[in-house]
Amino acid sequence: MKVLVIAAHPDDEVLGMGGTITKYVKNGHELKIIIMATGIISRRSSEYTNSTNYQINKKTMEKMEKQVSALQKDASKAAKIMGVKNIEFMDLPDNEMDKISNLEITKKIESSITDFRPDVIFTHSQNDINVDHRMLYDATITATRPHSKYQVKEVISFEVPSSTEWYFPAKFSPNMFIDISKELATKIRALSAYKTEIRNFPHPRSEKGLEVIARRWGTVSGFSAAEAFCLVRQFKNSL
Repeated sequence: MKVLVIAAHPDDEVLGMGGTITKYVKNGHELKIIIMATGIISRRSSEYTNSTNYQINKKTMEKMEKQVSALQKDASKAAKIMGVKNIEFMDLPDNEMDKISNLEITKKIESSITDFRPDVIFTHSQNDINVDHRMLYDATITATRPHSKYQVKEVISFEVPSSTEWYFPAKFSPNMFIDISKELATKIRALSAYKTEIRNFPHPRSEKGLEVIARRWGTVSGFSAAEAFCLVRQFKNSL
């Protein structure tokens, strides 16, 4: 089985489903991770308004490019820890996907689907404080609309701690849980590859925070540790 993970920023894939990614690889499935945005360019000065009217000098731009490169190296390292060799970076603007048409994002996803032909796609939840996460959900739903010749059999959304749970008043309501009791340690180790993204507890994007979240979903699902998902769409041709 082929599984495509579409994440907005480097570390989203680990935070949302690092244990499940590891489990898929261990079970012999083919995985590909796509990181759509840079994940760091929005961290500019307080004078920033938007990418069209903010003037960035050459020195600042060179610094940003180095930061993006370093973050992508961390992402590749994290993927390797989880057993994934196939990772692609799209370099879309960070936290500004709402300035790109849904069509453009959808076309990029459609192209990846055509090339990789996944059976299952994971992406972000529609209930999320981050605009890039919401845009990716909408584009993925469009890109995976059913065709007579080829269908993505399942579309599944994941949460991203420190983002999804802060989307008030709507909330992430999972209906699918995957046991990651044996993969939790690998997930935490993969997160540690992101040197600039990890935070101290009680921040949810911390090693202990991830363990607490996994244990909490475990109490909901009857596992020692679990990751939670929403099954968005599923097609079956047999029972």
